[in-house]
Amino acid sequence: MKICILGAGALGSAIGGVLSEGGHEVWLVNRGQAHVDAIRQHGLLLREDGVDRKVRVHAATHSQGIGVVDLVLVLVKSFHTREVMLSAKNIVGPDTVVLSLQNGLGHEDVLAEVVGAGQVIAGKTYAGGVLLAPGHILAGTKGKETLIGELDGRVSSRVLAIAQAFNAAGLSTQVSRNMLSEMWDKLLVNVATGALGAITHLSYGDLYAVPEIEACALAAVYEAMAVAQAAGIRLGTTEPRQAWDKAAAGLPPEFKVSMLQSLEKGSITEIDYVNGAVVRWGQKYGVPTPTNLALVACVKGVERALLKQTQTRQSA
Repeated sequence: MKICILGAGALGSAIGGVLSEGGHEVWLVNRGQAHVDAIRQHGLLLREDGVDRKVRVHAATHSQGIGVVDLVLVLVKSFHTREVMLSAKNIVGPDTVVLSLQNGLGHEDVLAEVVGAGQVIAGKTYAGGVLLAPGHILAGTKGKETLIGELDGRVSSRVLAIAQAFNAAGLSTQVSRNMLSEMWDKLLVNVATGALGAITHLSYGDLYAVPEIEACALAAVYEAMAVAQAAGIRLGTTEPRQAWDKAAAGLPPEFKVSMLQSLEKGSITEIDYVNGAVVRWGQKYGVPTPTNLALVACVKGVERALLKQTQTRQSA
């Protein structure tokens, strides 16, 4: 299978590396020249269980010249989805499948507007990755589940083929008949740790050592579950602690949430698509979400402070 990963940062590179090891032709597209150059010159280094291994994989800063692919995995930050997909339409042929594995809600609608609803399927992954250095990734894919499915609940041949390819490569993948519920279950995991990791700048080991952080996380997940119930979403998660426990399951203590990784790179986060989505849906269905609103406010405050620091350094 020929696969292109748009937004191949830490997570995308980890997934792409495993798929390449599984015998697929994988292209990692990342705007960061240093990351791409390192992969081209030395191969992609994946670290698991404290051991590095080298993976040969294609890397580029744009999609020009790649040609039409069988599968596009979209892993760009949510706010870049439309722009990046528009720029990569050259790799989408009539039979190309476009799969979002992004955090949060609403990406499939954006992708469908660009490439057509018939070519988009939905997915969520509990895998993770941390960028240690350009071309060097701490991979969190082992034993971490990925779920994919058609938006209308059908079990199609194309979804089954993708799941088979992923599983054969070592990415634990299940086909779901109810991706909206799966997306909400994954959202609960992001709600549990994303904002709190960004605000505190703590990796998972330290994040889980503070009882007050845990209490705040459980309150935020409880609110999100109440919103989902009001919206008629059938969740697999039955109590908030399941989301809190699942967020860090199997990951090393030095692992960092993606929102914190964004801040450390000087970028804004996906808070509007995670806790912010809970707040918006809560407003729509009349469910109070004060904890999530506070987390959104704090992350946006951190983002603003970071922006001011950057502007001050540039003007100095």
